Amino acid sequence: MSITKKKMMHLTNRAVVALTNNSAEGFVDTGIKILISVVVGAALLAGLYALYGDTILPTLKTKIEGLFNYKG
Repeated sequence: MSITKKKMMHLTNRAVVALTNNSAEGFVDTGIKILISVVVGAALLAGLYALYGDTILPTLKTKIEGLFNYKG
């Protein structure tokens, strides 16, 4: 019974050490930061693309056509 108890205590100690170990936490944090920056960058690019496609380019086109549509 004593040998089984020692083995269980050893396994319990190994589990506690493994669960409290945070030596690789920096890699996970860095990966999450990179993922967030990629998602935010893609959202900004999509917003700029929508803004240019729907608002700025048609307005610019009509103003340029108005400049060259001189009859006089």
